[in-house]
Amino acid sequence: MTTIIPTNLRNEMQRSYLEYAMSVIVGRALPDARDGLKPVHRRILFAMHELGLGPDRPYRKCARVVGDVLGKYHPHGDSAVYDALVRLAQDFSTRYLLIDGHGNFGSVDNDPPAAMRYTECRLTPLTRDTLLADLEAETVDFSDNFDGSQQEPTVLPSRLPQLLLNGSAGIAVGMATNIPPHQLGELVDGVTALLANPNLGIPELMRYIPGPDFPTGGTILGQSGIREAYTTGRGSITMRGVAAIETIQVRGRPDREAIVITELPYQVCKAALIEKIAELVNDKRIDGISDIRDESDRDGLRAVIELKRDAYPRVVLNNLFKLTPLQTNFGCNMLALVNGEPRLLNLKEFLQTFIDFRAEVITRRTHYELRKARERDHILMGMLVALANLESVIALIRAADDTASARAELVNRFELSEAQAEAILQMQLRRLTGMEAGRIEAEHRELIAKIADLSDVLERRERIDQIIRDELLTAKQRLNDPRRTIIEKAEGEIDDADLIANQEMVVLVTEQGYIKRLPVDTFDRQRRATRGKSGARMREDDAVEHFITCCNHDTVLFFTNRGVVYALRGYQIPAGSRTAKGTPVVQLLPIPIEEKVTSIVPVQEFASDEFLVMLTRTGFIKKTALAAFANLRANGLIAIGLEEGDELRWVRRARAEDDILVGSRAGMAIRFRADEEQLRPLGRTARGVKSMELRKGDELVSMDILSCEQRERAEANGECGPWVLVVTADGFGKRVPFSEFRAQNRGGMGVIATKFRDQGDELAALRVVSCEDELMIVTARGVIIRQQSEEISQQSRAATGVRVQRLDEDDTIVGVAVVPESAEDGGSAFAAEEEEEAEA
Repeated sequence: MTTIIPTNLRNEMQRSYLEYAMSVIVGRALPDARDGLKPVHRRILFAMHELGLGPDRPYRKCARVVGDVLGKYHPHGDSAVYDALVRLAQDFSTRYLLIDGHGNFGSVDNDPPAAMRYTECRLTPLTRDTLLADLEAETVDFSDNFDGSQQEPTVLPSRLPQLLLNGSAGIAVGMATNIPPHQLGELVDGVTALLANPNLGIPELMRYIPGPDFPTGGTILGQSGIREAYTTGRGSITMRGVAAIETIQVRGRPDREAIVITELPYQVCKAALIEKIAELVNDKRIDGISDIRDESDRDGLRAVIELKRDAYPRVVLNNLFKLTPLQTNFGCNMLALVNGEPRLLNLKEFLQTFIDFRAEVITRRTHYELRKARERDHILMGMLVALANLESVIALIRAADDTASARAELVNRFELSEAQAEAILQMQLRRLTGMEAGRIEAEHRELIAKIADLSDVLERRERIDQIIRDELLTAKQRLNDPRRTIIEKAEGEIDDADLIANQEMVVLVTEQGYIKRLPVDTFDRQRRATRGKSGARMREDDAVEHFITCCNHDTVLFFTNRGVVYALRGYQIPAGSRTAKGTPVVQLLPIPIEEKVTSIVPVQEFASDEFLVMLTRTGFIKKTALAAFANLRANGLIAIGLEEGDELRWVRRARAEDDILVGSRAGMAIRFRADEEQLRPLGRTARGVKSMELRKGDELVSMDILSCEQRERAEANGECGPWVLVVTADGFGKRVPFSEFRAQNRGGMGVIATKFRDQGDELAALRVVSCEDELMIVTARGVIIRQQSEEISQQSRAATGVRVQRLDEDDTIVGVAVVPESAEDGGSAFAAEEEEEAEA
């Protein structure tokens, strides 16, 4: 009997359409923010995992994979499944391949792939190690397939932020997503930085993740579109292919200039681009092109656009950028499913969603491992009971009528569980030997320790965060590759530095790894030999270790004891008050726990004729071109090769015509030239050469550079020469003419720089200064005074100096810095103060 139910047509259409729309949004078109996959991609990878198609197994026909996906998990058309599989295996579509394809999988010319019966595939190591790892450890939920005959995962336990790693694109009902791919190492650095400091903002995260990294390379013009996309979830990124102007030689004809295209913007078809250029030439919209050739081969893309003799290559190239897809836009729409609902996410929300998901996966995996460990230990404890009562157990089993009665008797007599009794009954006779009994006891002890460790992981969130960090760094070490897309600053674009005044500042780094910056004007000018009233005091249990003055727009290079260099712009260092302890350096830079910042160097411009001179704790010195450190990666760069037990301690900027001054704790100093004869340039990974011969018990404490400009300025002003400021730990100082330190060959003993007034005093700093230089002297407790160098007495090398600062009993001098000339008016901050006083 048919039942007719009257229904309002509008309500029925609205309800049915919404159900259909949500089905498309959730079940087909949008990726999950946790593993970055759509259902079809997830089902393909899971089906291949079930088939055992690992990277170490032979290839299997794609038709077999597609058949399994259709029959078990994805009841749609075979072409849709095969197209999705092919895209995961195309190196020009996917930044990090999830499927290793064998055969014809299409080309950048938009050629179609071969039929699925001809192509073969298997999983890549990245998929196996990061997407499918721990799938059997109850880390994710499983659900029924379309007919209830199979179980499939609702999400894969990805160890990498896959959605940002490979990006995604999809069109749903009433909404769409378009997420660009990124570089693996940069994503790992961004996630680890967010783990270390959950309060990081998007500008700070963009230091680690500067922008997308497309599989076809190319360049990105400007960061404004990237910044907008990362901040709001939507933005337009301008992409441009890589084209160079070359002179080509053709036999029988004079040399011609040509535009050679070697990289294309993401998702631009090469054949369509060449066709578009030819069409524009035929329509006379672009002049100056005589021939177009596609010279691409297995070594890479190469499209040659030969120019006429009277053409202007740069004009033609600009027209190509303007009129063809050689320059195009990538419209970011960062939409993904979060808890089954579509959400527009910014960069930090993407990373935080991944971190929360990984914490959940690790928690579930730990619960699983803990349960398995306890179950196994429970069995071992039953075996140990049986071994302790071996004769009674054997007699009991021999006297039993059957297995069930033996099991029941074991449970009753020895207070065992059913599982323990069954394990004892299944023990082989060889397990009764003394060696096997020892192995059982050893395994029991190992399980006890493992259970305690797993319980600790579940009780402490910081342990989970550390596991996330370790897994990310392991994946980075194994799978990282160089960035392909270069990000260039667009003409007229305003960056963060343009919005910040280029003022003088002081940067302080403490022994415990805290850093902060303060304006130079924070510290009042004081008279010599006064106890500093205005200071940047740290915590009582911490002390200032490194101290420089620079400007907000300068690049500050941070060198660690392990010989690695990191970089920050001056304004990126968090500002603090004089009494604040600062921000941990590890929240700003990805410095491992075992490393420590030992030197900081401000750089205004990476000049080609400048070098960085580096000195290690054991006395090895080298110079390396400053330009080698112009483009530092977020995760740092090796600055010097070190022997085991050695550390990098001091780094200074110098030119070949400068002099180097090295001082030891016992008050000795050596001066030698930085030219080719004494110190030839070496590469970043070189160790260096011997700088100074030290007496027993002595060690190096300071290094500075005398520039040729300082010598020339001193001669022009009629001074008796540049000065060497010698300051001891107890607060005594003096100015010694640089000429008293005679030039020697590198590796000598040096000369006496100062005599000490009190026994136990030692050299704290040697700085090259001029009379007009303004100094800042800092103590271990963070007290800073400012004064002019001319206020410090001039004495000889053999003198003890005068008191430059009165110290508390438990305080010592740790460093001296020269205040740079003001970036705003070219003079010292004190010059303006003195002018105001004079006018008053």
